[in-house]
Amino acid sequence: MNDSSNAHLAIHNEFGPLATHGRFPYRPIVDSDGYRWPNGSGLAVYLGFNLEHFAFGEGLGAALGPLSPQPDVLNFSWREYGNRVGAWRCIELFDDLDLPSGTLINTSLYDHCPQLIEACVARGDELIAHGHTNAQRQSNLDEDGERALLLHCRRRIAQQSGVAPAGWLSPWISESHLTPDLLAQTGYRYTLNWCHDDRPVRMTTRDGALWSIPYPQELNDLPMIIGRQMDGGAFANMIIDQFDEMLAQANRGHAPQALVMGIALHPYIVGQPYRLRHLRRALSHIAAARNDGDVWMTTPGAIASFMDEAMPVHRAA
Repeated sequence: MNDSSNAHLAIHNEFGPLATHGRFPYRPIVDSDGYRWPNGSGLAVYLGFNLEHFAFGEGLGAALGPLSPQPDVLNFSWREYGNRVGAWRCIELFDDLDLPSGTLINTSLYDHCPQLIEACVARGDELIAHGHTNAQRQSNLDEDGERALLLHCRRRIAQQSGVAPAGWLSPWISESHLTPDLLAQTGYRYTLNWCHDDRPVRMTTRDGALWSIPYPQELNDLPMIIGRQMDGGAFANMIIDQFDEMLAQANRGHAPQALVMGIALHPYIVGQPYRLRHLRRALSHIAAARNDGDVWMTTPGAIASFMDEAMPVHRAA
């Protein structure tokens, strides 16, 4: 091979296709599926209600103020407000508006405040596994350790609450390269980790298919209010604007679509009274549209079950 050919090969290698996850192909949103949600709705909306517990004096945690040497009482107690006060106020709001919830739980809550999970179960909410604690990232685990975490969460929730979870959200949206494979292997049917689409996407794993149900990193109180310093009123307006625009998109033109809108909520943030008042305004707007039959108010697990029926996996005989 001459010098010119070597140079061409080097350029090809440098500027060729990039590394990919291999879980799903690219597909534009304008490529319509042709199905609609129950009752002909074009937009499915769910609440992703994050109930989390953090170790005292160690590990990770969202911060209200500058991090202090451990024990960081300021930031720990601010987060704990969510479990003691904020979550209960949010549940009252969901009850007032007759809204279901996809409740994401750390299994350490069973040891810390089991009454809170019991209240969600009594409401009929879907319980979604969210690790053991948000003080740790699962991407730091090896394959056996990650598998053990996934199995622990399924078994603990099934044992304590009577139903094994169908879905998973990693603490801090933290994955290893094997996470989708291990989720399918340990019995999960969907993941909320990926925010790449407004529709469910079937992921390929070494142990079969896994649904990716859209979970928001924009319409999410933690990055918006804490990260971007957005106030409660602006966040409520953001929910309303997202809802109105997505509802219009779902029903636009000659090829209406079936879209998913998640709202990610953390009770230590939106459960603060002055923010809760704004959240009430936003969710009331969505509940009114639900009452008019314009939207499917649901849970991620119900979306995954619908997709199993609408787009079943066809296997060779």
